[in-house]
Amino acid sequence: MEIERKFTLKSLPENLEQYPCHHIEQGYLNINPVVRIRKQDETYILTYKGKGMMAREEYNLALTKEAYYHLREKIDGNLISKKRYLIPLKNPQFEKGFPAPPEDYTLTIELDVFDPPFAPLVMAEVEFGSTDSAEGFIPPDWFDKDVTYEKEYHNSTLSVKQFE
Repeated sequence: MEIERKFTLKSLPENLEQYPCHHIEQGYLNINPVVRIRKQDETYILTYKGKGMMAREEYNLALTKEAYYHLREKIDGNLISKKRYLIPLKNPQFEKGFPAPPEDYTLTIELDVFDPPFAPLVMAEVEFGSTDSAEGFIPPDWFDKDVTYEKEYHNSTLSVKQFE
């Protein structure tokens, strides 16, 4: 089960280059249901995602490099390329004394900086161990709009976006 919230940003955190970073390339073989291929650095994955916006089933299957590039020729729409920074965050909910499951004491912000044609899009995702923790999450001040339930910010929707 994947439980995550998505946000646009007011600003980037200082010293972004100090955080671990991955280069991600992904494409979609289908968007309903979501069937995605992803290259993250030198790791290749096929992902199936069920229905839902904040919480949904997710299954990952390792791919070989050859299988990834074979399937990449079959994607519908845009190939998405981005840098993902992994930023640790002490859960503000837990810090303020609210209950949270142990796996949510420290969270990870996955900050995506999109390459063209999606640039200058920048978004942050935070994954949680429970829907209660996700719903009670207090975002950092540099987060802007919560776009968890806005389909146009989902990567599967971006993959079929038309550019002029």
